[in-house]
Amino acid sequence: MPPEAPASRTVYTVGHSHHALDHFLSLLAAANITAVADVRSTPYSRRNPQFNREALKAALAERGIAYVPMEAQLGGRPPDPSLWRFERPDYERIAATPNFCEGLGRIETGAATQRIALMCAERDPLDCHRCLLVGRALKERGTCVLNILGDGALEDQSATEARLLAWAHVASADMFDTPATRLADAYRKRAGWNWGERT
Repeated sequence: MPPEAPASRTVYTVGHSHHALDHFLSLLAAANITAVADVRSTPYSRRNPQFNREALKAALAERGIAYVPMEAQLGGRPPDPSLWRFERPDYERIAATPNFCEGLGRIETGAATQRIALMCAERDPLDCHRCLLVGRALKERGTCVLNILGDGALEDQSATEARLLAWAHVASADMFDTPATRLADAYRKRAGWNWGERT
């Protein structure tokens, strides 16, 4: 059973997308973020070099925001081939690893004293493992997860999941199906799985 979260434990997520650096920093400032946990498996971008690790770390430091690399524990493309299936990362397998759970623990501990944003590349959290893998796992462990959208709006993980269910059109398979089962199927579908591949 996951630990019960303190009422104050909240973690944010944000995608750098193709934002100008100033806009991205303004998103962090609006949410009063004090630490960025970089969960990109490869913390570099040829299209958006302003978000390469060294450049971003320096820009954040100028604003008093800590930068924490987390790709080894919370990256969505792990080097271990056993965590892939049919050439795609298997988020459910990743979520069950001790390494990933240790990374979640680091985030939960940090969230007690910092306003942490998990950062990856994709603009929409539904297109990114920061939501489909990390945000999902944190929510299941009792943490409040707020996704910072490109316009600065905050979307609770439950609201993001409502969008996910609407997108997935996951119908009840039988009378014993539960909302949790349908949500899990929607997560799998968004991650690129179909039910036949999971057997």
